[in-house]
Amino acid sequence: MQYQNWGPQEITAPVRSELPEVPVARGMVLEDVQSGWVGAVTRVEKSGGMHVVALEDRRGKSRSFRLGFGFLLEGQPIRLVPPAPRQAAPVVAGRTASGSVRVAGQRAQVAKASRIWVEGKHDAELVEKVWGDDLRVEGIVVEPLHGIDDLAGAVAAFGPGPGRRLGVLVDHLVPDSKEWRIAAAVMASPGAAGNVLIVGHPYVDVWQAIRPAVLGIEEWPVVPRGQDWKTGILAAFGWPHSTKEDIGLGWQRLLGAVRSYADLEASLLGRVEEVIDFLTAP
Repeated sequence: MQYQNWGPQEITAPVRSELPEVPVARGMVLEDVQSGWVGAVTRVEKSGGMHVVALEDRRGKSRSFRLGFGFLLEGQPIRLVPPAPRQAAPVVAGRTASGSVRVAGQRAQVAKASRIWVEGKHDAELVEKVWGDDLRVEGIVVEPLHGIDDLAGAVAAFGPGPGRRLGVLVDHLVPDSKEWRIAAAVMASPGAAGNVLIVGHPYVDVWQAIRPAVLGIEEWPVVPRGQDWKTGILAAFGWPHSTKEDIGLGWQRLLGAVRSYADLEASLLGRVEEVIDFLTAP
């Protein structure tokens, strides 16, 4: 075998910066070069300034990858970048609590027909505190459901369709749970496909989506089975917990500790961002 004698001046590294930059989009089929994983984009999560994309393969399995170099699109190498900002208005320095660039001189838009539904008042208040500025720019209203036992009936009454989409954020949406079965039944109903998106976080209650370190604790207390969860949490903190007023005041103390998206768990951040993208997509 003969070897070509390459001189040092002839050895060049690939220039990654010359690769085309492609904004990630739902449904885009990508291949991760390093692992060989091929899948369609199902969501993009933003946490701590880093974007992560989830790729679902043809068998329904999903893996997450950090955006950047190392992806193939239709066989061609690209640099995968975050989605283009939803706002087209002029911007000024400063960011909203969600991490988005603050829009200059932008008034709240007239509410669109599309809605975000959350399970309860506390969920709505948390979403409003972190994403409220973004939602007012988009004209999207957040409404509490006060439980999802009759989610199918509520969705049917809402009448989702093109231009009238519905995003639902559900607590404790994990496989084989009651919430999982309710969501599956709703998504199988007529008119839901493409017009309704149900997402959820794994926590018993949205309170747990606040990072423990923000509250000065290592982890959330464990509440014994059979005990009311919120009452148990407040009792573990040594806070008043006997009445509904105590529960409300306890929540306000917790909510007051939240300043921005950085104070929340990534598993909630990604789901809310996914819903907003779904409702604002053309």
